[in-house]
Amino acid sequence: MLLAAGGGRRLGGRPKALLEHRGRPLVEHALRMLRNGGCDPLHVVLGAAAEEVRARADLSGCVVTVNAQWPEGMGSSLRAGLGSLAGTGADAAIVLLVDQPGIGAQAVARVRAAYLSRTSLAAASYDGERGHPVLFGADRWTDVAADAVGDQGARAYLRTHRDAITLVECSDVAEAYDIDTAEDLTRLE
Repeated sequence: MLLAAGGGRRLGGRPKALLEHRGRPLVEHALRMLRNGGCDPLHVVLGAAAEEVRARADLSGCVVTVNAQWPEGMGSSLRAGLGSLAGTGADAAIVLLVDQPGIGAQAVARVRAAYLSRTSLAAASYDGERGHPVLFGADRWTDVAADAVGDQGARAYLRTHRDAITLVECSDVAEAYDIDTAEDLTRLE
């Protein structure tokens, strides 16, 4: 699942999904990382400029959910994405953020390989620090959604369940930086 609903407040209101990276919108790059990391089906949560994202980005093969509450923060997008997965029979969800182009398919595949059961909880680790992507077994979705408020996403849930998280070291294959400010835009190619 790709969370791509943010409005880019710190980027002067430029939605992150539409930032250009390697000649295409950042949302396409992130979806390719998930697909190449072995994820299928792909669910993407849009919000800010959702219609423009649909018009400019290739979202073929994706289940698209539009989060009308995106201004409330990442928590509402996580809830919307998990809601889109309900009833699909999926055993787990790997959650990736659209603004982390340094995380590639290898990191996604490693975290995906940490799946053991519907209660699995795993996250990429960068030099021992938890990061993205994060894997939530389906039996955890209701509790994750209940804790997802504001702009914290699953942070509170992960903090509470830190002893259950399988950390998967990915610093040798990925970089966990975010594109949050104008200075960060230099990291896009």
